[in-house]
Amino acid sequence: MSENHGPVSSLDEISIRGLGVIESAVVEFSAGLTVLTGETGAGKTMVLSALGLVLGAKGDADLVRTGSDRTVVSARFCANPKIVENVLDSGGDVDGNEILLTRTISAEGKSRISIGGALSTAGKVSEIAETLVEIHGQSTNLRLSKAAVQREVLDSFVGAHDAIGLYQKLYEEYRTLSHRIIALKEHSAKKDSQIAELKTFADEFAKLMPKAGELASIDDEINRLGSVEELNSALTSTLNLLEDEDRGVINTLQLARRTLESIKSKDSTLDIHIDKYTSVLFDLTDVMADVVSYLARLEANPQRFDQLQQRKSGINALLKKFGEGSDRDLAYVNLIARYESAEESLADLTGGDQRIAELESELAAVFKKLKASAGEVSKLRSKGAAQLSKLTTLEMQQLSMPNSQLICEIKTLPGEKFSDYGLFGLDEVSLLFAGHSGAQPLPLSKVASGGEVSRVMLALSVVIAESSPIGTYIFDEVDAGVGGAAAVEVGRRLKKLSKVAQVIVVTHLAQVAVWGDSHLLVQKDQTGSVSASDVKRLTEAERKVEIARMLSGQAQSATAQEHAAELLELVRNSSILT
Repeated sequence: MSENHGPVSSLDEISIRGLGVIESAVVEFSAGLTVLTGETGAGKTMVLSALGLVLGAKGDADLVRTGSDRTVVSARFCANPKIVENVLDSGGDVDGNEILLTRTISAEGKSRISIGGALSTAGKVSEIAETLVEIHGQSTNLRLSKAAVQREVLDSFVGAHDAIGLYQKLYEEYRTLSHRIIALKEHSAKKDSQIAELKTFADEFAKLMPKAGELASIDDEINRLGSVEELNSALTSTLNLLEDEDRGVINTLQLARRTLESIKSKDSTLDIHIDKYTSVLFDLTDVMADVVSYLARLEANPQRFDQLQQRKSGINALLKKFGEGSDRDLAYVNLIARYESAEESLADLTGGDQRIAELESELAAVFKKLKASAGEVSKLRSKGAAQLSKLTTLEMQQLSMPNSQLICEIKTLPGEKFSDYGLFGLDEVSLLFAGHSGAQPLPLSKVASGGEVSRVMLALSVVIAESSPIGTYIFDEVDAGVGGAAAVEVGRRLKKLSKVAQVIVVTHLAQVAVWGDSHLLVQKDQTGSVSASDVKRLTEAERKVEIARMLSGQAQSATAQEHAAELLELVRNSSILT
């Protein structure tokens, strides 16, 4: 019952400034099980609140420390390649395989969040954080009451990711085909009127057969034919002015050219200007020749003028009747394009019934595959549900719930019609809890206390850890309502979980704290603040003193310290696998 997700991630460090009682603190975490302890109000839980913020939790101005202008929290993770790729795709920077998440909340309540230095959103960070960290506290444990979360737990345990992915492709394929058929049937109902309209358009267009660019060309020719006399008069006058023998401009310019030519080669700098003058004069002469040629061809053609007016009127009538939009040129282009595709459109409309039949046949084939795929997913879940129930119940019974039971129940719809199917198959997965022998198993949210749900989550985490992509598990209040031997078992399960993932636990019980591979003490200074020097990694000797304080409230009590040493020795000699 495992699924290979590649290397898991881990939390390396969290930096906090201006959050609640914490003035400033940098907390480094290591692999295995880390315990955070400290007196009530010292800020243990604030460390987890800070991590929640950086992972996208809701934040407001009330979290900002009194006297501070803002709260700033940064967390550095060693991430797996998939998460690194996700961060890079989001525009963030990555140092090797290390990513930095930062959250800032101003005293006015304005919030900013960044991934690898790039501004992002809480939603995007939450998406990335899904396989980074799982936080279990009284509030977050409420998630376990949701049907979707309960299904995710079972799917993770049985490694159903690939099977669900295949199913969802078929599910989307069926939905897409179904929508296409519905649209075709709607069009089919209107096809008679659409066919008649399209044929009318095609017939009227074919009578004229306007060409691309023709309308603009007609306008130009109409303008020319309507101005023949005006054009003739203006051009004739211009030529007379230029070519008159007595005062013709061309003759004068030619005389000037010959005079300039007589001094050419006297000064090379002047020769450049003479050549330019000669070139301009030749161009003017060519223009005159072109105008003379144009005049020779210019003649009135009333018959052609009337033909063009009639064709323009016909095209404009076609545009008015079938064109769309206020832009005449664009409407004209679209009109031609519509005619070019008219034959294909008519074929689609007249052959619609056959196409619908083809698609319905294809839909039936996809439904058959969908049903088989959903069956495979259901088979995986059914096979794993009993095992998940058994293993989780065994874990729970070691956590001060000796007669409790967890049942993973699956209800599967028949699957004979598409409405039975959902995005995740035909199954409804429920986690049912019975707190004592003879009790009727009921949904967790209805029968389990907050402390019980915390221990159920711990038991589930231990069972599914090897098949989960989660890199870091964080527990707050997992030891609520337990003590003595049961607390030792809570610690033992946390230790067991830390063999396959990084585990961080906030605890007030010595019997849990003694299982830690590393022990962090959070304490307030005399001003009531937590500063950088007040989050301390304890040595073995210091750890014994802190365990003694947790046992009796008297850190320097010799009896308490003996009991602490005894507990630490018990853990060193204990097997965590039993």
